[in-house]
Amino acid sequence: MTKFITVISLFVALCCTKKASGGDFISYSVAEFDALLKGNKSIQLLDVRRPDEFKAGHIEGAILIDVTEKDFLAKADSLLDKSRPVAVYCRSGRRSRRAAEMLVEKGYTVHNLNEGYHEWRLYQEGKKP
Repeated sequence: MTKFITVISLFVALCCTKKASGGDFISYSVAEFDALLKGNKSIQLLDVRRPDEFKAGHIEGAILIDVTEKDFLAKADSLLDKSRPVAVYCRSGRRSRRAAEMLVEKGYTVHNLNEGYHEWRLYQEGKKP
């Protein structure tokens, strides 16, 4: 049974890989993203929402860099370490996919929360399996 679950997990991860011109990133469900954060202490957690959204609630330990700002990549380069993976999220997943594409092109290894912070919060409250 364990082998079956491992094979299914690998299949899901491969199906959710997003090609970007500089490489790939993988989008994760909230449960997978949670496991990723818990299992990789070197990962850098990046919130790409607006400051008001971040202030209203965010994942503990996240760095805020608003992807809609013109200097997003410059801030990312000054605050993030390219040798460490980056886990990125936004409210619903659209802005984080955009940020992931940009970061991958700059040489970062990126993991994306597909469903966004809204679903993350529900998952943490036990309202989402």
